[in-house]
Amino acid sequence: MKEFFTAIQELFETVLFVPFNMLREIELDNWWFANIVTWVFLAILVVSVTYWMFQLKAFSDNNEEDKTISSHSFL
Repeated sequence: MKEFFTAIQELFETVLFVPFNMLREIELDNWWFANIVTWVFLAILVVSVTYWMFQLKAFSDNNEEDKTISSHSFL
């Protein structure tokens, strides 16, 4: 059983964490490049929220949303 968990440890340390180890080493030289993963996720978030707001505005302009108090069963 110990070999199984050792194999999982080796997989993560030698294969799956390599990109994050490289980013950690780069951090001392270039902070912006080291945080590229954060910037990518922030860009995805901004695009998603912008799209969501435009969709909400479109539905609101078309009066497609049921805004009555009894529109949900729990109310």
